[in-house]
Amino acid sequence: MARYTGPVCRLCRRETAASKTGEKIKLFLKGDRCMTKKCAVERRGTAPGQKTLGKGKGRQKISEYGRQLREKQKMRRYYGVVERQFENYFREASRKKGTTGTQFLQMLEQRLDNVVYRLNLAGSRAQARQLVTHRHFTVNGRKVNVPSFLVRPGDMVGVAEASQKSSLFQMLLDAAANRHAPAWLSYNEQEKVAKIERLPGREEIDTPVDEQLIVEYYSR
Repeated sequence: MARYTGPVCRLCRRETAASKTGEKIKLFLKGDRCMTKKCAVERRGTAPGQKTLGKGKGRQKISEYGRQLREKQKMRRYYGVVERQFENYFREASRKKGTTGTQFLQMLEQRLDNVVYRLNLAGSRAQARQLVTHRHFTVNGRKVNVPSFLVRPGDMVGVAEASQKSSLFQMLLDAAANRHAPAWLSYNEQEKVAKIERLPGREEIDTPVDEQLIVEYYSR
């Protein structure tokens, strides 16, 4: 499946430049680096690519469709999902009972790579996806190497026994000990296993997106 492999800091700069409020938007695609002064958004808040020259050629007014498109792109990049898969998630969410936007976000949060990231066992979702692909995690005792695998309430997500002994995981586990997992996940530090207690509520999902704009985009 196709996936963006270019410089990821461009994506954050693009979203920041498109922000109407001038807010610095970070997609946290490089993990802890995004929290330092080395972050590209902190150093260069302008959009990537060629700049407009001349007087009176400032930022153009964005249309309603443009706002919807930008929000969709931002959310897709947060979770590292390609276009077709992202649209499939929306269509499945729209068939469920309840608010479509919330159902959509919950499905993205249920992805195994996202759960690994939420448990602080990876510095970014991209790293979490790579670790899952390399069979470092189990679901209900069985190794799973599919990042898009959707976990459900009651499932147990753990670090594979052989992986726990590696120096990489020792470093990741040490870092995770100083952080807190969200309330919908419970993590047993001794056994290196987490339980999916329930699906997260909208107020527990800190992804800064307006999901209603995305619903409107796909409802055109």
